[in-house]
Amino acid sequence: MEIMNNQLQEEVEKLQGLQKQQQKFLTARQTLDSQLSENKLVKEEMDKLEEDSRVFKLLGPALVRQDVQEAKSNVDKRIEYISGELKRHDDLLKDLEKKQDGQVIIIEEII
Repeated sequence: MEIMNNQLQEEVEKLQGLQKQQQKFLTARQTLDSQLSENKLVKEEMDKLEEDSRVFKLLGPALVRQDVQEAKSNVDKRIEYISGELKRHDDLLKDLEKKQDGQVIIIEEII
């Protein structure tokens, strides 16, 4: 009986660890999602700019003039990167969900 209790406790702790990991990835995913929304808004505004418009980039405490095309390219690259990270987090979350489901089955078998 004690062996079963120890094994059950061990498996429950594994499940809790997976749940903590899942929460961490969900929080990171939410941050990425808001960054993606921000960058899409910036892209929309930049698409309205004319070629001779002035664009400035914040570097530390200073605003530095930047080429419009370069600024647009940087925003596009950021959107691409963030989208890739979102997909990666989604894949990790699916994997963690499968692991949790497996862990629940193990716990149910012990009980």
